[in-house]
Amino acid sequence: MRRAGAAWAACAAAVALTLTGCASSTHTPTPRQTGLQYTSLTGRYAGFGLSTPRPRPSFTLTDDRGEPFAFGSATAGHPTLLFFGYTRCPDECPTTMADIRIALTKVPPELQRRTYVVFVSTDVEHDTAPVIAAWLAKFSGGVAATYVGLHGTRQQVDAAQAAAHVFLAEDGGQTHSTQVLLYGPDDYARVSFVVNGNEADQIAHDLPVVASAG
Repeated sequence: MRRAGAAWAACAAAVALTLTGCASSTHTPTPRQTGLQYTSLTGRYAGFGLSTPRPRPSFTLTDDRGEPFAFGSATAGHPTLLFFGYTRCPDECPTTMADIRIALTKVPPELQRRTYVVFVSTDVEHDTAPVIAAWLAKFSGGVAATYVGLHGTRQQVDAAQAAAHVFLAEDGGQTHSTQVLLYGPDDYARVSFVVNGNEADQIAHDLPVVASAG
């Protein structure tokens, strides 16, 4: 029993590290807000199926044009990819955004036009609206999806992460969740993705599945 308990603890720690990124390898993030549970990679979804569907969260932040953006109502009824990160991230964030773009090029244009890609900055000190807009432009070319970059105060961004049931960012936003949540037209997320080398193919597979389910 002790061996089994130790193995379970090691597995849980590995999962926690997989779901956080952009931090020093010597830092072990503390999960202050979670609630996402995962099923097998096999089955209906290529990504991580959520054992409990998560409703589309309601939060309002400032978009990359300087206007208020109410996530819950603005994206309601649309396939939506939601990701928390920051523009100066050296690894997971640009990789994830590039993979999202690759995935979108693999789905029909009609589905691209229905899809929102929402990036929420966890770096409240640096990521202003112009900074986020310029960064998103690097990843949105050639696809018809609607890209929205959001920022706010630390309290506002923490509230948004809590509403989405992801780890709250730490270290000034540099240690953050690496999950990409995919919400369907029914306004629930049933699958998520992390950087794993197959993320683009997983999103390209699951986006039409989720979009048609609504």
